[in-house]
Amino acid sequence: MKALSNTAFISVLSLVAIAPSAFAASDNLVLQWNSAVLQAIRDNSPGPTIASRALHVTSTCAYDAWAAYDEKALAAHTGKSLRQKAQHRTPANINKAVSFAYYQAAVDLFPQSKPKFDALMSTLGYSPTESSNIQDSPVKVARTACDAVLKYRHQDGSNQKGDLAPGAYSDYTGYRPVNTPYEIVDGGRWQPLAVRNANGVVVEQKFLTPHWGKVKPFEIKSIRKYKIDAPPAVDSKEYKEQVDQVISYSANLTDQQKVIAEYWADGPHSELPPGHWNLFAQYVSRRDGHQLDDDVKMFFALNNALLNAGIWAWHTKREYDYVRPVTAVHYLYGNEVIQAWGGPGMGSVLMSGADWTPYQPSTVVTPPFAECVSGHSTFSSAAAAVLRGYTGSDVFGYSAVIPAGASTVEPGIVPQYPVTLSWPTFTDAADEAGLSRLYGGIHFRNGDLPARNIGSKLGADTLEYSMALFAGHKTNDK
Repeated sequence: MKALSNTAFISVLSLVAIAPSAFAASDNLVLQWNSAVLQAIRDNSPGPTIASRALHVTSTCAYDAWAAYDEKALAAHTGKSLRQKAQHRTPANINKAVSFAYYQAAVDLFPQSKPKFDALMSTLGYSPTESSNIQDSPVKVARTACDAVLKYRHQDGSNQKGDLAPGAYSDYTGYRPVNTPYEIVDGGRWQPLAVRNANGVVVEQKFLTPHWGKVKPFEIKSIRKYKIDAPPAVDSKEYKEQVDQVISYSANLTDQQKVIAEYWADGPHSELPPGHWNLFAQYVSRRDGHQLDDDVKMFFALNNALLNAGIWAWHTKREYDYVRPVTAVHYLYGNEVIQAWGGPGMGSVLMSGADWTPYQPSTVVTPPFAECVSGHSTFSSAAAAVLRGYTGSDVFGYSAVIPAGASTVEPGIVPQYPVTLSWPTFTDAADEAGLSRLYGGIHFRNGDLPARNIGSKLGADTLEYSMALFAGHKTNDK
């Protein structure tokens, strides 16, 4: 773990020019495998909850295999039982064990992407089919460590294997929305939308992983101990105020705000919000000159926190089953004229409240799960807390350049001129991620701020539990 200097490091990223799956030849194995897993997430579009779990599982298998070669670290699932003698703690053995652990976990999670994982193993000089029954073989260490992780996670409540209900990751709790895509029965509850997909076919949304609050978190006895106040009731003054704020943002969107909304959207075929923060962690690794030991721990802690953040956020979403802005605007102002963003190239116009749509691609409109709370806010603040704590500083110093006309919502129009988004601190980045969902008309302020608060606590607590394992101590919360 390395403390930062006070120097701000700036990296300029062109969202058009960079290949997001590429990694530098000098990257250590953790960065190479993390990049491969992020590409699998882009290729398979599993949704943010499933993505956060996948990042946790792959990072945990790698960490537990690595811990066998450390003098004091405890593995999360095998403790010190795989501890190797000093003569076996060679860089070659560590690299091989970490790679085989990543490989086994990645193939278990994304079998469709196996050819790409096989190719990476070959590039690294390993045969994916190699096996060994010798206890001190790095292949045996990796498989034993990863077997323990996968055995635990296959029964963690995520329904990865479809043994709790048909279909991988399918709901087994019997969730049914109160509203239909065509009728608002309750203006305070979530409404699935009927959205036209890229092929022009109208598809009715289904709540993504409504059972996720039942997934076992990392080292936390009960995710329910992190509590927030209930969101505003439909007949309250606060309800109208939050709707009016979203409409006001929509009516007055600047190019900067539109760019922020799109940059952080992380929708289908992206690395999704948990993966976005893994990209930030890759930058931190390269900036600070991390070695494999540094990164196997940093990504373990980061992705533990992202797992916990997703479980808490979806538990809270399911608990309140709260209305999204698009439904609330239609419910409150369906028969009135409002001023708001009128669609691609239209600017701010007068319209019927029933026609309001958020600043999103027409194939997305609003993600398929409830409002309260914001997943973006929870994931981002949890990740920021881990990166602050692990590096010993809040200094981030990262920026992204969005070329003129690069918008997917208003292509060729937004932004009019190149826009640079910059984040001096991790906190700045997390705060902007949360605010972006208000600009995009996806969340209310009440879904953002409490999630940032709880996300920070989850991140700090998870880092503490992770660091206890690094130091060879069992945690007290499990």
